[in-house]
Amino acid sequence: MLAVTAAPRLGWAAAGSPAFLAAARENDGSYAIHGLDSAGTETFLVPLPARGHAACGHPTRAEAIAFARRPGRFALVIDCAFGEVLRDLEPPRDRHFNGHGVFSADGRTLFTSEQDIDGSAGHVGLWDTRRYRRIGSLPTGGIGPHELRLMPGGKQLVIANGGIKTRDREKLNLDRMEPSLVYADLDGTLIERVTLDPALHHNSIRHLDVREDGLVAFAMQWQGDHSETTPLLGLHRMGEAPVLATAPQREQIMMDGYAGSVAFAGSGREVAITSPRGGRLHRFDTGGGFIGAFSRVDICGLAASGEGYVATDGLGGVIALDGAGTPRALGRTSSAWDNHLIAL
Repeated sequence: MLAVTAAPRLGWAAAGSPAFLAAARENDGSYAIHGLDSAGTETFLVPLPARGHAACGHPTRAEAIAFARRPGRFALVIDCAFGEVLRDLEPPRDRHFNGHGVFSADGRTLFTSEQDIDGSAGHVGLWDTRRYRRIGSLPTGGIGPHELRLMPGGKQLVIANGGIKTRDREKLNLDRMEPSLVYADLDGTLIERVTLDPALHHNSIRHLDVREDGLVAFAMQWQGDHSETTPLLGLHRMGEAPVLATAPQREQIMMDGYAGSVAFAGSGREVAITSPRGGRLHRFDTGGGFIGAFSRVDICGLAASGEGYVATDGLGGVIALDGAGTPRALGRTSSAWDNHLIAL
């Protein structure tokens, strides 16, 4: 803890000005968190004790939080300039982390996705980032929360409640799932809770992106009969009904009921989801209309870049897609990239 306050608080330029954070499995079977620049070149690497999932970067300091894969007990505070772990955060004994977190706009508070080990009730953990001291928690308004994001203006959170009651990774309530998208003030006051049609209660809401004007994109993972083709992307604006986006049937089948990441393009004019199971990236306009697909084995990590996107895959590939969806290889490494590419 002393290291957190005593070490110099350098900006991101001191860490090589990374544009993205990504967890990976290394060639020797170990795990690490990487910084990547806009060209896909590594700027730093810090080992992790086990498989990572997502991360979040401080808005001004070269500090990142690397989260364990759900269910996990570690969230490492990393000094990315010096490549050092400053602290290992732990949730309360009766909870675990769920792989995601986000900083407040001023960087003074860290919000972490958590759930009860028994019952899977969702919580947002609160941490004072001056010393990374836990200062409380808020309810998520659902069970099995996963990703959470800060809304534009920095005064509200949007939370993806997956709706699945779990023990370790065993799913216990697939017949009674309750996925929801929740908006809440930073003091935990519920603003809005959005649910899907009961026929889609098997669609677990998992991952999020937020456009500058407050439009939220959410990616889903189908837990029902895989012979059914259901939408895996939703778009929502507070106070309105969600719009569900579906690709043509052949493409929808190829997604295998699983959207692993979601991101708006850098232009903001479209949104995409990825499926590592299906090896597909699907692009949609922001009204939910299908634009096109891109095929890539084990593609999952996805973030805005330029007018389009940067994506990563489990074979070490890093690719860019321009505003027209034209792909360009940025490189290939020996690192097997995990599910998420986090833009800084």
